[in-house]
Amino acid sequence: MKRLLGPLLFMIVMACACSAQLTIPMGGTGSSDTNRKPTRPTSRILTGTVTEKSSDKPISEAIVYLKNTKTLAMKTYITQNDGSYRFPEVSNNTDYEVYAQKDGHKSSTKTLSQFDDRPNPAVHLQINMDK
Repeated sequence: MKRLLGPLLFMIVMACACSAQLTIPMGGTGSSDTNRKPTRPTSRILTGTVTEKSSDKPISEAIVYLKNTKTLAMKTYITQNDGSYRFPEVSNNTDYEVYAQKDGHKSSTKTLSQFDDRPNPAVHLQINMDK
């Protein structure tokens, strides 16, 4: 009986020590998660419109180009009847160049910076269709 009592007592002490360690909060101060900064999303949605420069009339079926300046990858979107476009899943950690074309006419190129912290930035483009 004495032979079993020693190892049994050792196991009970170890089990208590392990369970006590599990209740200690990480960080050691006991502070709650309310003091932590919220995490920043890794992507956002870029929206905008393409309009005629002289009249601000929406241009449908214009091609909007989104160029990743790190990888040089291009995405395109054909504008809706109201001239709107939408690029979901745009990385927050990359600069982008945005421009539009329609019937050989091109808008100026605008930059969406990685330092622009708006969650849903809007870039409005204008094409001079009179040229």
